[in-house]
Amino acid sequence: MTATTSPSAQLPDDRPGDDRPGGQHGPRGARGLLTAIGGQQLSLIGALVAVVALFGTLDANFVSWDNIQVIAEAATISGLLAVVQTVVIICGGLDISVGSQAGLASVTSAMVFTSTGSSPFLGIGAALAIGAAIGLINGIVIIYGRVNPTIATLAGLAAYKGVAQLVSDGRAQGYVLGDPVFVFLSRGKIAGLPTMVWLLVLTAAAVHVLLTYTDIGRNIYAIGGNDTAARLAGINLNKYLIAAYALSGTIAALAGVLLTARTGSGQPVSGSEGLELQAITAAALGGCALKGGKGTIGGTLLAVALLGALQNGLTVQGINTFWQNVAQGALLVAAVVIQQRRNRERAVGLPA
Repeated sequence: MTATTSPSAQLPDDRPGDDRPGGQHGPRGARGLLTAIGGQQLSLIGALVAVVALFGTLDANFVSWDNIQVIAEAATISGLLAVVQTVVIICGGLDISVGSQAGLASVTSAMVFTSTGSSPFLGIGAALAIGAAIGLINGIVIIYGRVNPTIATLAGLAAYKGVAQLVSDGRAQGYVLGDPVFVFLSRGKIAGLPTMVWLLVLTAAAVHVLLTYTDIGRNIYAIGGNDTAARLAGINLNKYLIAAYALSGTIAALAGVLLTARTGSGQPVSGSEGLELQAITAAALGGCALKGGKGTIGGTLLAVALLGALQNGLTVQGINTFWQNVAQGALLVAAVVIQQRRNRERAVGLPA
């Protein structure tokens, strides 16, 4: 994909790399380091430390290496979706259908695996192809159908969930626990870390490099920051937005494959329902402006870690899962309120 580099004036001021210490205008020393990290990330780090300290005091096993790995593995699937949701939001879009996409990909991977004589690579390949196709459909509907991204992907949330239930008769499909590839994905380790965590780390690193150090990334920020200026600068908005949704579908499908590996079968709904809310919450907490143009992968990963630690701590303490949903919803509202205050947005219905 070729693109013309957009004017730097259209990039958000807190975009990673623009204010690194030692840069042309970057401050130096400890203050420069704090500025480079960013207030949003510092707040997340502080909140994460507080959560770990609280639950570590209540249960010493909470900070054990084994439990840390449990938290990381449990957060991998939602983390993958949060990473790609960050890209879509920076572009000025939103993908509410990622949970249903993961469910459909999960069913696809298991059913193709079973129908092809237990071929894991065909199952995984089919799932990724389905995910990319769904993402393309989302992008085409949004761009050429001129449908609001929220409405288009909300429709996809229902439609893809329905398709997954239709092809699976609403039941778990296939059995993959005996296959070494799926077992390696769910239980394997590389250098002491679970394979699933490595997949999240590598995906996040690749997306971070794309956004921070390439012209494609700069154009993505420009599109979300000011789409009119980006278009006048020669950026093909349609191609970028469709590509962003195709990427979203592909990584959602990868999350679905990992869901299959973890549960041992294709799950049309169980395990994938609610993932879209987790992804959006993590992206918003991580500093993504829901209007587009701002956000970092580092901030999103910190938010994923915070949500994972909070969920694990509440579970260990025997807190009802319904309260965990309440906490997640409250965090999403809090993140948006903080954004609005920082941007000095006028309150709805009140004078400026």
